[in-house]
Amino acid sequence: MAKLTEEAKKIIAEAGPALIATSSKNGKSHVQVKGSFRVLDDQNLVFVDIDSPRTMANLRDNPQLSTLVFDPETGRSCRIWGKTEILTKGELFDSMAAELGKKVKHLVHLKVGEVETF
Repeated sequence: MAKLTEEAKKIIAEAGPALIATSSKNGKSHVQVKGSFRVLDDQNLVFVDIDSPRTMANLRDNPQLSTLVFDPETGRSCRIWGKTEILTKGELFDSMAAELGKKVKHLVHLKVGEVETF
């Protein structure tokens, strides 16, 4: 299993929203912007779903996800591939919902499978 480098963590922390790509079980891709990406540790990230039915349907059918985070100020990017788990309750879910102060439907946990910075 891959680990996030310090550079990747810095890009995620300092950049704006992330682009996430999912794919249906039939292979139809879908790209969505997520502004809630958070690093938990070297191998785990999370983001919240407030109202993204296609993204959630795709992740239920195919838990693989890729993301691109771009920092326009530095020109640096981070691309991550991994497997997701959808959470609807628990301590982590509650803390993210409280942090964002919004009606969170799902918390998506991403386990890092591969990472590259450029």
